[in-house]
Amino acid sequence: MSTDIKIAPSTLRAARLPRWTPLVVALGSAATAVALGMAADLHSRLQWGMIAALIFVVASYFIAAGVEGKRQAKDRLVTSLVWVAFLLAIIPLASLLWETVARGSKVFDGYFLTHSMGVLGDREVGGGIYHALLGTLQQVALASLIAVPIGLLTAIYLVEYGRGKLAKVVTFFVDVMTGIPSIVAGLFVLTFWILILGFDFSGWAGAMALSILMMPVVVRSTEEMLKLVPNELREASLALGVPKWRTILKVVLPTSIGGITTGVMLAVARITGETAPVLLVVWGTNFINTNPFEGAQSSLPLYIYQQYAAGNSASYDRAWAAALTLIGFVMILNLVARGIARWKAPKTGR
Repeated sequence: MSTDIKIAPSTLRAARLPRWTPLVVALGSAATAVALGMAADLHSRLQWGMIAALIFVVASYFIAAGVEGKRQAKDRLVTSLVWVAFLLAIIPLASLLWETVARGSKVFDGYFLTHSMGVLGDREVGGGIYHALLGTLQQVALASLIAVPIGLLTAIYLVEYGRGKLAKVVTFFVDVMTGIPSIVAGLFVLTFWILILGFDFSGWAGAMALSILMMPVVVRSTEEMLKLVPNELREASLALGVPKWRTILKVVLPTSIGGITTGVMLAVARITGETAPVLLVVWGTNFINTNPFEGAQSSLPLYIYQQYAAGNSASYDRAWAAALTLIGFVMILNLVARGIARWKAPKTGR
């Protein structure tokens, strides 16, 4: 006679809230916050939003505690806090983008991108940013030509060769350079290049200041990418008798090229919007200067500052349109960086 005992699966399940509960709680919290704001005569929508967020977090916890238990309620409490923090971070960004697009689109067109200010006064309608856009492209390109090779070689030294006191000193100064204010880089170039050596204000001086800010970013991003390369790849190459320099060139760098390129593009995007060093050493001009090594030159951040400082409706429109152009340029760089990272990411087959 068989002694096997079959136990029927339990049909008891813990009570669960419907999936649409957070949405209903959020709508109810918003409605309650509006009612309380109107009753208390609060005119700020920011205050309404903070009240709604507080009600949402508290209501989510107590509703979940009453239906699902305290353990699940704690999970929902943390989830709701994460959502509130996300909204607090995204709302200012969305507001900034909306304001920039709404105000910058007034004069943003082909004429604005292909003409300079020339002899046009700051109070006159018209003009464009061609001279500033050209200056930004040249200065960022020159800064990249300076900073990228130095940053890459420094990172390779720290990861592949760096031992002892020299490596510690280099790491220390990279950390210091990462935290210096941008205006300090401009002051250094202004003092050494212009005041001591006697050179003139130029786009090249601005590029040198920007390269000082770009170098530590390239070093740090490249260093982290090189550390992610498995040591087994290096050891296998060295075991075959390949010299170390060739191992780095043919194995290590190709393996990490996607992350390195992404770091470089993000560093370029970081220096594109710098105003302080450009204001000190480039000086600015309303005319087109295609030679970054001679004479004053403009840039997009400097153009925005100067137009907004002019203090009239026409210059405000140009400043917002230039800001829209700058945001678009930085966004394109970030998208290119992400595309390169995905393209160079290792393909894993199933």
